[in-house]
Amino acid sequence: QVQLVESGGGLVQAGDSLRLSCVASGGTFTYYGVGWFRQAPGKEREFVAGINWSGDRTNYSDSLKGRFTISRVNAANTAYLRMNSLKPEDTAVYYCVAEEDGEAPTVGRYEYDYWGQGTQVTVSS
Repeated sequence: QVQLVESGGGLVQAGDSLRLSCVASGGTFTYYGVGWFRQAPGKEREFVAGINWSGDRTNYSDSLKGRFTISRVNAANTAYLRMNSLKPEDTAVYYCVAEEDGEAPTVGRYEYDYWGQGTQVTVSS
């Protein structure tokens, strides 16, 4: 019954910033953990960031921490991923995930209750 729809991707130049959005429909978003993964061409899906239901706990990939920021606005059923100082290696399809247990998605965990269809981010040199 829960659907996740990502948006905000596009073509940008290296050094630019971008904010992705994930809007949830159905279910009780307020109590879901939410996160972001990405998958580059020829690469496995990679954890990016996660946030718990109340927004007071976050997890990040060590390689991205400090450059990417996850946040959420429960009243809008929306989670965000702010990406700064983008690099060509950030080019990937970015997916949002949701977990009914309310915990923040984390590195090493790939099974979640809901996945979106993804939004393409392309960073040129």
